[in-house]
Amino acid sequence: MKERAMFETPKILFEDNHLLVALKEPNLLVQGDSTGDQDMLSLLKNYVKEKYNKPGEAYLGLVHRMDRPVGGLLCFAKTSKAAERLSRQIQDGRLKREYVAVVEGIAKETETLRDILEKDSQTNMVRVVPSYLHRGKHAVLHYRCNAFKEGHSLVTIQLETGRAHQIRVQMAHAGLPLWGDMRYGAGVRGRRIALWGMRLSLLHPISGKQMVFLCAPNSSGIWLNWRKELDGLQAIWPEISALQ
Repeated sequence: MKERAMFETPKILFEDNHLLVALKEPNLLVQGDSTGDQDMLSLLKNYVKEKYNKPGEAYLGLVHRMDRPVGGLLCFAKTSKAAERLSRQIQDGRLKREYVAVVEGIAKETETLRDILEKDSQTNMVRVVPSYLHRGKHAVLHYRCNAFKEGHSLVTIQLETGRAHQIRVQMAHAGLPLWGDMRYGAGVRGRRIALWGMRLSLLHPISGKQMVFLCAPNSSGIWLNWRKELDGLQAIWPEISALQ
């Protein structure tokens, strides 16, 4: 029997009575599924329950998701009112999720990808389908190439929609599969996918204050080769500290 990975409470970047922003580790589920493996939502609920000595299960609203192999920034709502307002920000584009990725091939300077995606619930695979089939969901993302070397491009990606496996499928369909992606690229077992939720911007659900969180992937694996470029990105994406 395969030994299950064990995760500690995710690193928390910001927390108040309404909002919690934390860092998801690669290969940690966002929400529990049939595998029974640990998930981020449950770990954070336990943290809230213990910290505030809450009876019963603590409330924590899941605002947006992230594929299991991917790491990066996620926000959670600590009240139902905050959950409703943050969800509305996703719908109207005020809550922005920006990723950094290493892709195979030469990416264009900038490009917007518009596709229709269809998910196979049996295989959990997503594919691009032609519009004339009149099924699937529209998916839109914008990317910018920040550097290129050794046959790979470092790109930043901003999601306009939030479909399952969206970045991985759309980039692969565009001829730019993500490095290390076993499902939609040429990744091999043991490699971590080179996709990271690096920047998260939103309006505080109660005060309306603009908040921007920035966290680069750690210097390991493929990211080690792009340390200088990632440091440059952190200078380009200034952080408005929610703690000041």
